[in-house]
Amino acid sequence: MKKFEDIGFLLARILMPVLFIVAGWGKITDYSGTQQYMAAMGVPGALLPLTILLELGGGLAILFGFLTRFTALFTAGFALLTAFIFHTHFAEGPNAIMFMKNLTIAGGFLLLGLTGPGRYSIDRLLGKNW
Repeated sequence: MKKFEDIGFLLARILMPVLFIVAGWGKITDYSGTQQYMAAMGVPGALLPLTILLELGGGLAILFGFLTRFTALFTAGFALLTAFIFHTHFAEGPNAIMFMKNLTIAGGFLLLGLTGPGRYSIDRLLGKNW
C-alpha cells in the first residue's frame, strides 16, 4: 500500500474540499441570503467574508496542497464550530445527519493536518511543511 500513498493523498485532497469550494461560491452568489441565514442563527453577517475565505480560499488551498497542514487544521475547527452552531437542533429535519457529517469532515481534515499533503503538492514543491 505504501506505493499508492502519494496518489491517495492527492485523491483525498481533490475530494475533500469539493463541498467547501462549492459552498463558498454559493455564499458569494447569494451573499445577502447567506447573511440573513447567519443572522437568524445568531452569527454576525460580518463574519461572512471570513467564511467565504475559509471555504473557497481554504478549499482551493487544500486542493492544490498549499499551506495544507495549517488550512486543514483550521478547516477541521471550522467544521466542528459550524456543527455546534448550525446543526444541533436535531428535531428539525436532517440536522442530526448534518451534525455527524461535520464531525466526519473535521476528522478527515484533522488527519490531513497531521499527515500533510503528500508528494504532489505546492507545499512539497516549496519544501515547506506547514
